[in-house]
Amino acid sequence: MKNRTIVVKGTEVTISKVHGQDYISLTDMVARFEGGSALIEQWLKNKDTVLFLGVWEQLNNPKFNSLEFEGIKNDAGRNSFYLSAKKWVDRTGSIGLQAKAGRYGGTYAHRDIAFEFGSWLSPEFKLYLIKEFQRLKDAEAQSSSIEWSLQRILSKVNYRIHTDAIKEHIIPKVVLPRHTSLVYASEADILNMAMFGQTAAEWRVANPAATGNMRDEASLEQLVVLSNLESINAMLIQQGVSPQERLLQLNSLAITQMKSLVDHPAIKTIQKNG
Repeated sequence: MKNRTIVVKGTEVTISKVHGQDYISLTDMVARFEGGSALIEQWLKNKDTVLFLGVWEQLNNPKFNSLEFEGIKNDAGRNSFYLSAKKWVDRTGSIGLQAKAGRYGGTYAHRDIAFEFGSWLSPEFKLYLIKEFQRLKDAEAQSSSIEWSLQRILSKVNYRIHTDAIKEHIIPKVVLPRHTSLVYASEADILNMAMFGQTAAEWRVANPAATGNMRDEASLEQLVVLSNLESINAMLIQQGVSPQERLLQLNSLAITQMKSLVDHPAIKTIQKNG
């Protein structure tokens, strides 16, 4: 995942993705504070900090080593007590703190923890940090919405190509309009079955409170694959492939493409973040 940066009171602060969550560079946060990176270890030495980190891990990390945490908690507050991010991670299996090496190296913390650290540094800095972080999230959400809308439009355009192929190769030359709509519905459900595993009618029964249809509720990945399936289905129709065979082929393609897309970096960069 590409790192992003925000500017907090003139300081560039890096935000990275770890397991789908936002982690903020504590090293960047202290760049303009007297004491620099030493402030992180000074904060970690505080008993209240250790207690906060322990509670956070117990709430969010099923693999957290509680026995090691108890030992650290008992030692915290003593003059000889020392704790670094790396030591905390190594001893407890923490996921809230990350010690990174390389170009964007330094100490990173889950946003919950980074905001707590910001309070310790300066209440003013924390408020500006939250403001700029939220501005970034709003911009990402807007970008994600635009991408989703574009894919929805693409899906509709491809569906027009798809229905034109039906009209040319499946709809009889002499047929009542009401029969035509039935054929379209049947072809639409071939795509629905291939992509979603159910017909439109089945989806409506399963989702009685939904205000839109199954495609309106689709994920970005599903819309991308659905666009591809519509084009491929149009080609298969032109080749005279039977509906049953097309359904099998399209379903196989949907499974393959979804597996490729769910972990694709380009898709992940535009997914909605929680």
